[in-house]
Parts: sequence; C-alpha cells; structure tokens
Amino acid sequence: MKNLDVIVAVLLVIGGLNWGLVGAFEFNLIDVIFGMGSAVSRIIYVLVGLSALYEIIFWKKIQRNWKKK
Repeated sequence: MKNLDVIVAVLLVIGGLNWGLVGAFEFNLIDVIFGMGSAVSRIIYVLVGLSALYEIIFWKKIQRNWKKK
C-alpha cells in the first residue's frame, strides 16, 4: 500500500505544480508536453483527481501506515 501512497503523492505534486504554473503564468505544462486535450493529458488529469480523492478518503490510514516501522 505504501507504493500506491507514493504514486498518489507524486501525482498530487505534479498536479499542484501544474496548477501553480497555470495560475502564475497561464502556462499548462501537461498540455504543452502531451498536447491540449489529448488522451494522455486527460488521463493525467483524471489520475490527479483520483489521487486527490484517494488522499482525502484515506488520509488517516496513510498517516498510520507511514508511522509504522
């Protein structure tokens, strides 16, 4: 489960950085790399959204998992 937590965290960082670029400079890195409205861009956006939902729903469980040694 920790692998999934890491993947989710990476996707959230990618999404956060992309939104920061959009807000600050009106520059959408995902669209620049993969093409505006492309299937790959849409998949990335969906994965970022699902990652956010996962993080919201399992927040306490993720914290407990990472405190265990």
